[in-house]
Amino acid sequence: MYQCVSLRNNLVSSLQSKKFFSALIFWMGLSSALAADSVSTYPNKPIHLIVGFSPGGSADTVGRALAEGLSNRLGQAVVVENKAGANGNIAAELVARSAPDGYTLYFPSIGHAVNASLYKNLPYDPVKDFTAIGGVFSAPNILIVPANSPYKSVGELIAAARANPGRLTFASSGSGTSVHLSAVLFEKMAKIDMIHVPYKGTGSAMPDVISGQVDMSFPNLPSGLPHVKSGSLRALGITTAKRSSAAPNIPTIAESGLPGYDMATWYGLVAPANLPVEIRNRLNKELQSILADPKFKDKLIAQGADPMPGTSEQFSTFIKSEIEKWRKLIAQSQITID
Repeated sequence: MYQCVSLRNNLVSSLQSKKFFSALIFWMGLSSALAADSVSTYPNKPIHLIVGFSPGGSADTVGRALAEGLSNRLGQAVVVENKAGANGNIAAELVARSAPDGYTLYFPSIGHAVNASLYKNLPYDPVKDFTAIGGVFSAPNILIVPANSPYKSVGELIAAARANPGRLTFASSGSGTSVHLSAVLFEKMAKIDMIHVPYKGTGSAMPDVISGQVDMSFPNLPSGLPHVKSGSLRALGITTAKRSSAAPNIPTIAESGLPGYDMATWYGLVAPANLPVEIRNRLNKELQSILADPKFKDKLIAQGADPMPGTSEQFSTFIKSEIEKWRKLIAQSQITID
């Protein structure tokens, strides 16, 4: 009798297991079908583009132009959301924790690569938690000195810094910003030692550079160029390896006395990790069309920037290389957040 009961229980258990696995297979198939359908109909609702800086700046201006271009090509509204703070960390964490469905995108800057070394306990991984879609633009910073400065070239400035170690000063918009890192890279390559004077932003630093209270700065091109054109500042060089299309008459730092110097501020487009390949490819395709649009190019040039076209794989490789580049410099310079 006990054997009969045991056999009956085994039979029931077997049937239940078969039902369970049948149900599991059914739901897996249904989930796959729903996922495939969501990819094929993408996008069918508004997309949110997260910008890690406040409204009104060059990043926000280009981000909104990008959102407009994507909206026109995708047939859905692309809403810009500004989540400023911590050099982009707040925005990046929000996106990293979002669903990988193509409806939350991020407009990361060079800070995305820098933060990997600048902050000890990031709440996300800048590579593993994101899907690279493509680069958007790169832009130079500009080495500027007061209009009445005795230094009229990069070579003269380096010579003075070597003759007076620890005497010359440079203003930045804060530790770890592109303005700060441009100066640190300049120091390392020129083998000089200068004093860092951090401010809460480029706007607050500029008056002290103009007045001569600080010897120099490396602001982004849109912030520094108007003062150069007005005659209140003198431009000694552009930080990128190539001259800027927005200021072709200003030589690069590399050609003006520091061969090999190259520093660019950049922005791109990424999504949360595990974004379906089909959606990633669609977004990259539309991004390339936007970057080739003459109207969009004009907006970039107005910001002192140049398009940064390429595949998703190329942008992913670029981000990794930038993380490693700044990791070494930050470690050597012992840069910390103030």
